[in-house]
Amino acid sequence: TGPKCVQGKAPPRITDRMKFNFENPPVQDGHRLHHTVAPNRWCVTRQDLIEFRHLVKKHVAEGKIAPTDLDPFDPNDACIGPCVHTVVKQLIVPVTEKAGNTSWALMLHLDGLECDLFVTHCWLEGIYEFIDK
Repeated sequence: TGPKCVQGKAPPRITDRMKFNFENPPVQDGHRLHHTVAPNRWCVTRQDLIEFRHLVKKHVAEGKIAPTDLDPFDPNDACIGPCVHTVVKQLIVPVTEKAGNTSWALMLHLDGLECDLFVTHCWLEGIYEFIDK
């Protein structure tokens, strides 16, 4: 079994380096990026995931990510969170569309990053649970 979530336990703190404006992201040419940056460089860091968790939590608190019939998550739950499908539909797609239809990874890292680990997830898995593993 994996680590147990402790309600009320604060996740790692967001760093000062994350000044990205997700409400009005810089617009890039997503088509060009996806054709010039090799797929093995479409990566995010562990720190990116930690900061993403904070962003999701903020959007849930503001009602920008909300429960649906398919994902009746508890907005007050800090352990499981909304499922990946809900987060993609209600956060990732709208932000990356504003950013020029780029991937989340290339939106954050225009030149890509060297990947040394591949992680997969279940679409029904809670995003906090996935990130905290």
